[in-house]
Amino acid sequence: MKELRLAGVIRESIVDGPGMRMTIFTQGCPHHCEGCHNPQTHDFNGGYVSHPENLLKAIDSDPLLKGVTFSGGEPFMQADALADLAQEIHKRGLNVLTYTGFTFEQLLASFDKFPERKRLLEQSDYLIDGKFEIAKRSLDLQYRGSSNQRIIDVNKSLESGQAVEVSF
Repeated sequence: MKELRLAGVIRESIVDGPGMRMTIFTQGCPHHCEGCHNPQTHDFNGGYVSHPENLLKAIDSDPLLKGVTFSGGEPFMQADALADLAQEIHKRGLNVLTYTGFTFEQLLASFDKFPERKRLLEQSDYLIDGKFEIAKRSLDLQYRGSSNQRIIDVNKSLESGQAVEVSF
């Protein structure tokens, strides 16, 4: 599996998706949203290099995990490596939630130029899409920072060709 450039890992989180989750923060983001919660993840040369095998060992050592969340930075900037990792996570019976500053529609439109994004999207069970918008910030939203962001069921969305929102 390909190496990842990461900003950090939270081994157990209950705020980044349903159930107990490991959250993997990727390094590098092109969006630079005003008021970003993780501005230290923007620099593509920051963070550190990690081997996915180390992440899988940590996942395997925690029987409480229900899933893994890819956050950022922008996970779709490392789509190939994360798609491979997500495939291994699914083999362990866990779900994958991916945060992105892209919209579902933008991702679909980018597949011809960036086919690796399709692989990551197909390996994600849930997608929280859209840039953080400080004017739409709300502390009342589940797993999201601003009201423009959606929680999307990826499988249903890919089947229908349009975003199908879900709540937990």
